[in-house]
Amino acid sequence: MASLFRSEEMCLTQLFLQVEAAYCCISELGELGFMQFRDLNASVNLFQRKFVNEVRRCEVMERILRFLEIEMERDEIIVQDDGENPQAPLPKDMIDLEVVLEKLEHDLREVNQNQQTLKQNFLELTELKHLLKKTQDFFETEANLTEDFFSEDTMHLLELQTATAVIAPGRLGFIAGVIRRERMAAFERLLWRACRGNVYMKQSEMEVPLEDPSTVRNSYLVEVQKNVFIIFFQGEQLRHKVKKICDGFRATVYPCPESANERREMAAGVKTRIEDLNTVLNQTESHRRRVLQEAAKNLRNWQVKVKKMKAIYHTLNLCNIDVTQQCLIAETWCPVADMDRIKKALNQGKERSGSSVDPIMTVVQTQMAPPTFNRTNKFTAGFQNIVDAYGVGTYREMNPAPYTIITFPFLFAVMFGDCGHGAVLLGFSLIMIINEKAFAAQRGGNEIWNTFFSGRYLILLMSIFSIYTGFIYNDCFSKSFNIFGSSWHVRGMFYNGTWNDEIVANNLLLQLDPAVPGVFSGNPYPFGIDPIWNIASNKLTFLNSYKMKMSVILGVTQMVFGVVISLFNHIYFKSKVNIFLQFIPEMIFILSLFGYLVFMVIFKWCFYHVGISQSAPSILIHFINMFLFSYNDSSNVSLYHYQKEVQSFLVILALISVPWMLLLKPFILRSNHKRSQQMLATAQENVYVSDVADADILQPQQRSSTDHGDDREDQHGEEFNFGDIFVHQTIHTIEYCLGCISNTASYLRLWALSLAHAELSEVLWTMVLHIGLSSASWGGLIGVFIIFAIFAVLTVAILLVMEGLSAFLHALRLHWVEFQNKFYSGSGHKFNPFSFKSILDGNPDE
Repeated sequence: MASLFRSEEMCLTQLFLQVEAAYCCISELGELGFMQFRDLNASVNLFQRKFVNEVRRCEVMERILRFLEIEMERDEIIVQDDGENPQAPLPKDMIDLEVVLEKLEHDLREVNQNQQTLKQNFLELTELKHLLKKTQDFFETEANLTEDFFSEDTMHLLELQTATAVIAPGRLGFIAGVIRRERMAAFERLLWRACRGNVYMKQSEMEVPLEDPSTVRNSYLVEVQKNVFIIFFQGEQLRHKVKKICDGFRATVYPCPESANERREMAAGVKTRIEDLNTVLNQTESHRRRVLQEAAKNLRNWQVKVKKMKAIYHTLNLCNIDVTQQCLIAETWCPVADMDRIKKALNQGKERSGSSVDPIMTVVQTQMAPPTFNRTNKFTAGFQNIVDAYGVGTYREMNPAPYTIITFPFLFAVMFGDCGHGAVLLGFSLIMIINEKAFAAQRGGNEIWNTFFSGRYLILLMSIFSIYTGFIYNDCFSKSFNIFGSSWHVRGMFYNGTWNDEIVANNLLLQLDPAVPGVFSGNPYPFGIDPIWNIASNKLTFLNSYKMKMSVILGVTQMVFGVVISLFNHIYFKSKVNIFLQFIPEMIFILSLFGYLVFMVIFKWCFYHVGISQSAPSILIHFINMFLFSYNDSSNVSLYHYQKEVQSFLVILALISVPWMLLLKPFILRSNHKRSQQMLATAQENVYVSDVADADILQPQQRSSTDHGDDREDQHGEEFNFGDIFVHQTIHTIEYCLGCISNTASYLRLWALSLAHAELSEVLWTMVLHIGLSSASWGGLIGVFIIFAIFAVLTVAILLVMEGLSAFLHALRLHWVEFQNKFYSGSGHKFNPFSFKSILDGNPDE
C-alpha cells in the first residue's frame, strides 16, 4: 500500500553470469521487465563492443522481414497474428532462422526478378501487337484512299515523295514505335522542326492502358496511356535523326515488316507468344503468392523473435566481461519487492541454457540517486502520465497520482458541470472501455485517437464527476430539473398584499422577497440549486457569488492539503529542520490568512438566514480591512464578537511566520554544518595522535595518497555554501508567500470557466434549438431535424471538444502549479526497465 503513495524502493545490484548462460538469463529478465541495466561500457564505441556482429545480423533479419511485409501489403495478403508471444530463440537457433529468412528473401527476389522480366516481355509483345494492328490498318486505309477522303494527307505524302526523289532518289522508309501519350505533342513538334517538314507521321491512341514495370509507385505498378506512331522518311540521314529523337523521348521502336503478309504472320506469332507468356505469368504469380502466404503464417512470430534477440544483444553490450572471458558482469536497478521474481527468472534462464553455474546477484551500496518507479495498471496509468508530464518524481517522495485520480476529474467537472454533456462523454468513454481489446489491437499512427484511448479511464471519471456537478448546478443542456419541487412560492406575495393582479399585469419583472412569510419555505432544495433560479433575472448574479466562493474554498482546501502532504515527505526523509522551520510557518501563513477567508465565507452562509440577510456584511471589505487594521468604519458590521482581536492576531501570526521561514533555516543549517566539521576535525586529530608512532613506516606513495584524501575531504567540506542556501530560502519564501495569493486567485478560473460553459450552453439552446422548437408550422417540423443536427454538431465541436479541452488544460495547470508545487519537486529520472513488452509495443522510453 505504501508503494501506491510513494515510488517503489529500488536497489542497485550486480549480476555475475556465466557467458554461456548470459543470453538466456537476459531473455528471462526481458520477459519479466523489472530490471534497468546500466551501461558499463560508456567509454567504448558502439561499433567496438563484443556483440556488435550479432546486432548487425539481427538488423539484416529485420530488413528481410520489412521486405516481406511490404511484399505482402502489395499483394494484399493478410499477416496472421495468433497472439502468441514466443520466447527469444537460443543463439544456436538464430542460425537456422537466419538461413530460413535469407533463403526466403533469395527465392522471393528471384521470383520478382523473373516476374519483372516476364512483365517487360509481355509489355513489349503487347505493344508490338497493337503496333502491327495499327500499322496494318494504316496501310490498308492508305491503299483505299479516295480523293475526297484524306486528300490532304495523300497530297502531303506525294509532295514529300516527289521532293525527296529529286534530292536522293529511292523509296520511302518508315519507323514504327510506341510512345507515352503525354510526350506525344512535344515529340511531334520536335520531329517536325528537326527534320524541317521532310517527314510524315501518323499516330493513333491505344484504347487499353498498359502496366509498365518501369513505372512503380508505392510498390504498385502504374497504368500508362501510350500512342502508336509511324514515321515516313527518305534517306539514311533522316533515319538516324528520327532514331535519335525517338531515343530522346524514350519511345520504343519495333521492327515492322513492309509487306502485309509478313505483318500478318508476325502478328500471329506475337499472339501465340502472348498466350504462352500469360500462362507463365499466371504460374509465376501463383507461386509467388504461395510463398508469401506461407511466410505470412510465421511473419509475426519471426518479427517478435528478431526484436527480442536484438534487444538481448544490445543489453549484453552494456555489460562487462572479466579477463577470463568466462563471466559476464552487469549492474542493474530493480525494485526490492521483485527480488524473488528476478532470482527465479535467473534460475529459469540458467536451466534453459543448460549451464551448471548458478548466477550470482548481490546488492551494492551506492550514493547514486535511484530511478523512480511508480507501479501502474491500465486504470492508473493515465493519471500517472499526467503527473510525469510535469516531471518525474524524486526517488521516494510522495506521489501525487493517487490524489489526482479524484481531484483532477473533480476540478474538471467543476468547470464542465452539465449532466447532458457529461452523459455524452460517459457514452464515449464506455465505448472505448467496452471495446478496448479491439481498439488496442487496431491502434495505428493516429496520435489524437491514441491519446484519447490512453486516457479512456480518465475521461470516464471526468464524465461521471461532470454528471454529478451537473446535478449540483441543476444544469442539463442549460435546462433545470424540477425533481423535488421548488422551495419558493408565489402565493405568499399575494397573501401579504405586496402583489395583486394589476401589479402582475403591468410589470415585466417582479422580485420575490424571501422575508415575506410563505414565499420561501426555509428548506433548501434537497440536492443542488433550486430550479427556480433558471428563470430568475438575477440568475447570473446569484451563480457568480455562489461559484466564486466555491472556487476559493476548493482552492484553499487543495493548497492546504498539498502543504500537509509535504509533512509526510519531511517525516520520511527525517528532516526535522524542514518540519519546524518550513512546514509549520507555511501552515500558519496559509491558514491565518486564506484559511480564515474560507471560515468567513462558511460562517456567513451558516449565520445569516433570510430574516437578517439584508444586514449581511461584505466579506471582501472585511478581508481588506483585516490587512489594513481598519475597524472604525461604521458601515462595516462585525461578523462575530472579538472579530477585531482575532483578525489582528492572525495577521501578526502570518507576519511572524515570514521571517521564521526566511531566516531560521539557513542559520541553523550553517550551525549544524560547523558542528559537524568540528566533530570531523576532532576525530581526524585523534586518529593522527594514535597513529603517530607508525608514521615512519608509511611509504611515500601511501603518504601522498593520505594527503590527497585529506584534500578531498576539505573540498567536500567547502561544498556547503551559506550564500546559496540563504538565496534559495529567500526565493522559496517569496515564492510561497506570493504564491498563496496568486494561487488562490488562480482557482477563480473554476468560477470563470464554469460560468462560460453554462452561458455558451444557454446561447446554443436559445439561438439554435429554441428556434426550431418554437415553430408551429409543417416547415418547422421538417426544419427541426436540420436544426437539431446543427445543434448537435455545435454542441460536440464547441462545448465538448473546445470547452472540454479548455477545462482539461486549466485543471492540469491547477494540479501542476497550484497543488504539486507545495510538496512535489519532480526532479527524478524515470525507471526504464529492459522489457520485451515495451519494445514490442513500439514505445520504449529512451
